[in-house]
Amino acid sequence: MPALLLLSACTSTKEATREEVPPSASSQVPAGTSAPAQEGPSRMTYPATRSEAVVDTLHGQQVADPYRWLEDEKAPEVQAWMKVQDGFTRDALAKMPGRDALAKRFTELFYVDSVTAPFRRGQRYFFMRTHKDKEKAIVYWKDGESGQEKVLLDPNALSKDGQVSLGRWVPSWDGKRVAFPLRPNAADEAVLHVVDVATGEWSKVDVIEGAKYATPHWTPDGKGFYYEWLPTDPSIPVDARPGYTTLKFHVLGQDPKNDVVVHERTGDPTTFLQGDLSRDGKYLFVSILRGWSENDVYWKHPGEKDWRLLVKGKGAKYNVIPWKDRFYVVTDEGAPRQRVFGVDPKKPERANWKELVSEDPKAALESVSLVGGHLALEYLKDATTELRITTLEGKPVRTVQLPGVGAASNLLGLEDQDDAYFAYSSFTTPRQVYRTSVKSGKVDLWAKVEVPMDPDAYTAEQVFYPSKDGTKVPMFLVYKKGLKKDGNAPTLLYGYGGFFVSMQPTFRASILPWLDAGGIYAVANLRGGGEYGTAWHDAGKGANKQNVFDDLTGAAEFLAKERYTQAKKLAIYGGSNGGLLVGAAMTQRPELYGAVVCGVPLLDMVRYHLFGSGRTWVPEYGSADDAAQFKTLYAYSPYHHVRQDVKYPALLMMSSDHDDRVDPMHARKFVAAVQNAKGNSAPTLLRIEANAGHGGADQVAKAIESSADMYAFLFQVLDVARPVGGVAAEGQ
Repeated sequence: MPALLLLSACTSTKEATREEVPPSASSQVPAGTSAPAQEGPSRMTYPATRSEAVVDTLHGQQVADPYRWLEDEKAPEVQAWMKVQDGFTRDALAKMPGRDALAKRFTELFYVDSVTAPFRRGQRYFFMRTHKDKEKAIVYWKDGESGQEKVLLDPNALSKDGQVSLGRWVPSWDGKRVAFPLRPNAADEAVLHVVDVATGEWSKVDVIEGAKYATPHWTPDGKGFYYEWLPTDPSIPVDARPGYTTLKFHVLGQDPKNDVVVHERTGDPTTFLQGDLSRDGKYLFVSILRGWSENDVYWKHPGEKDWRLLVKGKGAKYNVIPWKDRFYVVTDEGAPRQRVFGVDPKKPERANWKELVSEDPKAALESVSLVGGHLALEYLKDATTELRITTLEGKPVRTVQLPGVGAASNLLGLEDQDDAYFAYSSFTTPRQVYRTSVKSGKVDLWAKVEVPMDPDAYTAEQVFYPSKDGTKVPMFLVYKKGLKKDGNAPTLLYGYGGFFVSMQPTFRASILPWLDAGGIYAVANLRGGGEYGTAWHDAGKGANKQNVFDDLTGAAEFLAKERYTQAKKLAIYGGSNGGLLVGAAMTQRPELYGAVVCGVPLLDMVRYHLFGSGRTWVPEYGSADDAAQFKTLYAYSPYHHVRQDVKYPALLMMSSDHDDRVDPMHARKFVAAVQNAKGNSAPTLLRIEANAGHGGADQVAKAIESSADMYAFLFQVLDVARPVGGVAAEGQ
């Protein structure tokens, strides 16, 4: 399920009318405080954007929407507006000092050789490699651990222009075939294909459209797989499509049009439907997810007609790991930081569940895998990883020795194989892959990424600060050693705060030029994430969403109070749900920030559920169809709080032209509103990535260009000295 990064709505009683009103009707809420003064040129002359006198009356509240016409992306006028805005932005960014030097440094940092941990299927191993001279990672395979590496899927060869992307590929259990989706323009929409590993031939029959949510679940014999299927019927409204998802079974070599439906659609666009199949093929599962907080789980033996309810999620979520006639259930039911139960499918009633791993009050259980006849448990303690091994009965065996304090994946391996792998990185350590023996606990370095940098030049610390209501919030700070806390360090503050997504201390090569220029990179672990379990998530969703924005405000105030930086040197950055975060921060407390970088965001929270995958996000945000939820959404909706008399921070909006998850209308409407705010003189730019989806383009060259643009913008508007330490400024 795509985490918005993520996002449904039952129609409720809502009165909506359109009225002709003066354009000034959009300024009904008192203005915020002005942002810090921006040095540099006076107000830009932007491409003209017309406004319309459009207002909806929702639950008795007049809601102005002067740029609704920008919602229709297919309209020629909107297409022309996008082209002019993007051209204007790229011209401005290209002229910013230091941009070429940044692009050169990012080229050194991004084009690297690396390898992922391998998957073993049968006697074959599968993995991915990036290459210094390639734009996209390539899928390889080999016979046995010491076999010759062979190319299986090369996304670089899928299209001349790089517009076709490879999605999540899944090998069959015998290793003979791999099912994989192709995604045009890196969008979510996909077509599923099957390749024969030995010959490299793609099946001409096994081609399945409607694979937006599809994950293949192979049968043990490799002759077919279950998958989630979404109809591509254009008559189905986009916002209703998630409710049409079904679980199907495909037999290799047969026409997919004849695939049997094994679970019907829910008909509820606020839900996700996900399937799974045990490795031995004895147990088939379906999970009906309502947002990121609860789900129902059904199961049966393949071939049986009726589904059996395992558990009805009432405010709790359940993940089932089947192995040898036992279900291992990971849940936050009665345990906000999660615990693990053992369930006998012959006695699946809730009263018969046996607790194997109890909740740890000091650490949140992120994930569980079954490897080498043991349970591998990934925990977060104050947002850093701890890996623990227990027996299948939950008896502690050991804690895996990690290289340091950082972020690690859970163990990757098979239920009955001793060898397992995990990846590790930290803010100052590029990604490394380790192999471990589950039985002995021995850990060896298997592969690492070589990045042109000196890791000893940087340091990271974790601080805790109070939010508005007194809640203690953790934050990571990364900077070059020798930093002086005099309030002058340019600082980039990143946050997300939603959908149970945890922000961990992983390596980010893109921040190195920023650090080398004396900058600080800060990551705040805001409420709405999963760093401290369900309670932390619940405290930042729905009616509690304002807590997330207050947490970011608290981070900004802490950084200034402790003399790390000051408002005119502080930038905030977030994408998707994090784009909503920085949009709200910008409109609520503009005086705290000197710059904002906002990526693929939600910003019109009154109408978000009518576009893209929006209805699936109603459990996270709420819906304007509901009177009480509308009040909450409208109170913080960034688009509706852009004021004419406020000076906002400099804004770089980064959008994609093929984002089919979060509709780019949010970015268009918000930029139009900010550009037309008469009292705002700071730069407001809209950059539109071509042939890219919600996650952006997947070519290294595109990543270099977008990173160079972003940091050149930040260096310019925050008046930061030219990048140093690996980047020579032009003219020096």
